[in-house]
Amino acid sequence: MRKVLSKKFFARPTPIVASALLGKYLVRRRGRKISAGLITEVEVYDGFRDRASHAARGRTMRNAPMFGPPGYWYVYFTYGMHWMLNIVTRERGYPAAVLIRGVEGVSGPARLTKYFAIDKKQNARPATRRSGLWLEDRGARVLPRDIKKSARVGVAYAGSYWAKRRWRFRLER
Repeated sequence: MRKVLSKKFFARPTPIVASALLGKYLVRRRGRKISAGLITEVEVYDGFRDRASHAARGRTMRNAPMFGPPGYWYVYFTYGMHWMLNIVTRERGYPAAVLIRGVEGVSGPARLTKYFAIDKKQNARPATRRSGLWLEDRGARVLPRDIKKSARVGVAYAGSYWAKRRWRFRLER
């Protein structure tokens, strides 16, 4: 069973989407080559009030894709050298996304984008086969006990409340 995740899957509260992405597959097509990886780690960035989110200071050219529609990619450049891959969630107009931090065999969001050759060309594009970058359900079962929650990585600048939110989800079996 290989089912591309639909817009409806992403049009839900961000923490629910984030945990549901564990065990799904990130799939990338470049020419005739198709690469796929089981998603093992994600982080939530949810709304204007989330001080760790790019949307905390309002809408900008950079973060505009975060405002929807759901099921689109938000890809941004950080530290002058790394691309970060996020999938937009919730309803149009509400800035929320899930950062994909790792897949089986590839740990870390910068390594992930390098491995899958993801860059600004995928930004603001739909997560569909046609775009060449999508998410699939291949029937992997993930039990609640397989999901470990912890604080997000590298967001101490957001203040104690936001930095300590347990919005990092990891698949551990």
